[in-house]
Parts: sequence; structure tokens; C-alpha cells
Amino acid sequence: MSVPLYDFCKTNERLTDIGAEVYYSCCGKYICKGCVYSLVESGTEETCPFCKAKTMDKTYEETFEEYNMRVEANDAGAMCVLGADYYHGWFGLQQDRARAMKLWKRAAEIGSSQAHFFLGTDYYEGGDLKKAKFHYEAGAMAGNEVARFNIGCIEKRTGDMERAVKHWIIAASAGDYNAMHQLRKFFEKGVVSRESIDTTLAAYNTSCAEMRSEARDNVIQFEMERE
Repeated sequence: MSVPLYDFCKTNERLTDIGAEVYYSCCGKYICKGCVYSLVESGTEETCPFCKAKTMDKTYEETFEEYNMRVEANDAGAMCVLGADYYHGWFGLQQDRARAMKLWKRAAEIGSSQAHFFLGTDYYEGGDLKKAKFHYEAGAMAGNEVARFNIGCIEKRTGDMERAVKHWIIAASAGDYNAMHQLRKFFEKGVVSRESIDTTLAAYNTSCAEMRSEARDNVIQFEMERE
């Protein structure tokens, strides 16, 4: 029996949109947003669940100092977050894309899939598809499915739909909403077979179910109510 072609839960889309993790600059750990929500519900969000450092009421200057300390400790997560702050000029920082790229390249050298994704996106937006593809491929090999989805977009842009579909199938099977959306669209155009769409949609829904939890659903609901 075929999986319904339009079986797309709104929450599955939101899993892509809201991001799954929060970085703690005090100790360089990541925690899923569902767990953060649970900490808030239990009233224990004022301290880090890992190192018990204070997490509330810190000035950005204090947080910025923590990020710099983590960067000095060769923490790729801090490099990625601080790089994004410089790239966009967030939190009162003067926009400095050159500094952001330097941080991301350093993080990529020590294997950060997120850094490769950020670099790939900058090169893609700048029109350098060769460098963009290089970094997206490195990110995808390290498990970044959004990077793999973007490889598919590059393949589509350069005219290789067969390779684009292959990348989207891999990304969608791992739970990437945008890849599944593209496959559905190109199924309607006759590019993707019914067998492929059924198999991939079943894998997509399974992956999304595995990523779901009551706490994470509560985060998604909270985000949707804010819109």
C-alpha cells in the first residue's frame, strides 16, 4: 500500500525550521531544545545541566568572553556560533564577514559539519558553486543532511537532475523536510518514480518520528504560537 503522498505533518516541517540544539558557551556542550524546554518546565534552567554554571542573567559581554575562551580551547561549536554572530552583526557586534569566515574555516579544519555548511552557504550565495559544493560535500559526509540537500540543489542548478534526486532521497530519508518537499514536487513533474517517492516518504516519516518527543513537540507548538 502506498504511503499518502501529502502525508506531511506541520511538526515535521518545524523540526527543520527551528533547529534542534542549543550551544552552552560555559562548557562547550550542545543540548536539544526539547531538553531545554524540560529544564524550563522543571525550573532548573538557571544552571547548565552539564557544568552547573549560571546560564541566566549573563551580559552578552560575559557570554562573549566565554565564547572567546572556548575558541582558544579549539572548540568548533564556539567558532561556529561566534562566526555567525560576526557574519550577521548580531548581539551588538560589528559585522565582520572576513572574521566569520576565518572562524568557520578553522572549525572546518577540525571536522565541524556545521562550519562546512556555513562556508558552503556563503560560497553558494556568492556564486562560487565549486567551493560551495566542496564544503557541502564535506558537511554531508559528516552527517549534515541540510548540506546534502543543498548539494542536490547545486546539481539541479547545473542540470544533473539524476544526481540531485539521489542526494535529496538520502537527505529526505534522514528526515530533511526540504528534500522531501523537492522530491514530491518533482514526482508531480514525472522526474521521480512512484516507487522512489513511496519508499523515501516512508523512511522520512520514520526518521521524523524518531526525532520527535513530547518535549520537542512542546517547543514546536510554542514556536508556532509565537508566529
